[in-house]
Amino acid sequence: MPIRIADTLPARATLEAEGVIVMAETEAARQDIRPLRIALLNLMPDKITTETQIARVLGATPLQIEFELLRISDHVSRNTAAGHIAEFYRPWSEVQDEKFDGLIVTGAPVETMAYTDVTYWDEMTRILDWSQTHVHRVLTLCWGAMAALYHFHGVDKHGLPAKASGVFPHSNLVPASPWLRGLPDRFDVPVSRWSEVRAADLPAGRGLTVLAHSDEVGLCLVDDPAHHALHMLNHLEYDTLTLAHEFSRDEGAYVPRHYFPGDDPAARPFNTWRGNGHILFGNWINEVYQTTPFDRAEIGTR
Repeated sequence: MPIRIADTLPARATLEAEGVIVMAETEAARQDIRPLRIALLNLMPDKITTETQIARVLGATPLQIEFELLRISDHVSRNTAAGHIAEFYRPWSEVQDEKFDGLIVTGAPVETMAYTDVTYWDEMTRILDWSQTHVHRVLTLCWGAMAALYHFHGVDKHGLPAKASGVFPHSNLVPASPWLRGLPDRFDVPVSRWSEVRAADLPAGRGLTVLAHSDEVGLCLVDDPAHHALHMLNHLEYDTLTLAHEFSRDEGAYVPRHYFPGDDPAARPFNTWRGNGHILFGNWINEVYQTTPFDRAEIGTR
């Protein structure tokens, strides 16, 4: 089944060129079906790239998805055209009385700041609390995962002496988990962050389970059933060249590890994680579908 996104969203042409089935809004309106309503709280500066990456992995799943884009209410993006934001994004303040089957919270380029110094931290905490009553399942990514672990469990982050950047093998610690179903015992994951959350800091007795871990860069996936959330510290949604673009943007300050063939930035990298991303996001969407109430109004009541 296709993903339903706005007819004029830039991601649409990209996904259609890749063979991802995208449904027009007019076609979706004619179908007698209950689509999954999935919101993306996009905190990344380049919102078009991020929304395309997330739409790609959601569009590969076999369920019809109604994809909605959210933003922090009072934060002004300086890297994405105001017209794009106005046309395709709704401020969270407009949707806080609505219910969603799923919410994905992205990373943000604020990892080196204390959480309380982030200008939108107060609204971020309100959104996380809102997700417990108005969203059936939550998936947090990178800084979004760190923020959720801090808010819900008091787990602070640690700054790194150098950026953790590259594609790293991770161990599948709980292969029977519904989130990891179909993933191999070791699987590649792109990593791009200046901070980390350490497994040793996760509090006991809170129901947190480490699902995937790297010997080189630590935590990747943490299951948080008490908050119906899956926290991913890394980036299985990344495109083949995302890390290369970051390397160029940062003027070669570091070379992403295990990424460029022969560690040569002039060589085109191979995508060794694409299937892993589709599996993980597919598992998450399937779990949302299998457990969400048919009547969306019942979300948060049981």
